[in-house]
Amino acid sequence: MKNILHIDSSVRRTDNSTASYNSISKSFGRCFIDAWLSKNHQDKVVYRDLGLNPPTFISQDWIAAAFTPEQKRSESQQFALVESDTYFDEMAKADVIVITAPMYNYGMPAVLKAWFDQMLRVNKTFTFDLARGDFPIEPILSGKTLVLLTSSGEFGFGVGGVREQMNHLGPHIKELAKYLGVDTFYEIGSEYQEFADDRHASSVKKAKQDIAALVNRLS
Repeated sequence: MKNILHIDSSVRRTDNSTASYNSISKSFGRCFIDAWLSKNHQDKVVYRDLGLNPPTFISQDWIAAAFTPEQKRSESQQFALVESDTYFDEMAKADVIVITAPMYNYGMPAVLKAWFDQMLRVNKTFTFDLARGDFPIEPILSGKTLVLLTSSGEFGFGVGGVREQMNHLGPHIKELAKYLGVDTFYEIGSEYQEFADDRHASSVKKAKQDIAALVNRLS
């Protein structure tokens, strides 16, 4: 049995009366989870919709608590890290992490960045040792797979694309994923949403086909 952590980050819902208002990235996540569970009935899914239930932004007090050794934290510092500890526990138990993310202003939604900020912590997800020289940070966890499902309004964000240098979504998440213990990373997405033409329809269709193929590959 595997544990799946499913994270949605679009602020859009999926039950709007106008279909075009619905989140594409969330629909991709649903496709993945439905296909996965159809093949792996026994697996457990933990789900969070960050768009509808945003994480708290970290603060100066949060930073002080995170960098205080656990046995020396005050009661208020322990309380400041409760949310962070909850996210960490969910992530640490996961074998597969599925993150859905629309591209907002060429990067990830603020709620998703807040989730990463809450969870990436010294001596929880990484160690810091200056004896390592100019690269003192090392991940603690390992062995996880991350599937990133994206949607974007424009196009050409992939390697060699006309907007490759503007893509701060997938590359950023892939880099942060190392500190979640991710060894294997996959990204599938659609483009052309703002053009609302045949290219967009084809992109969505292909993304769903690629999701089905990935589920078959990983199952």
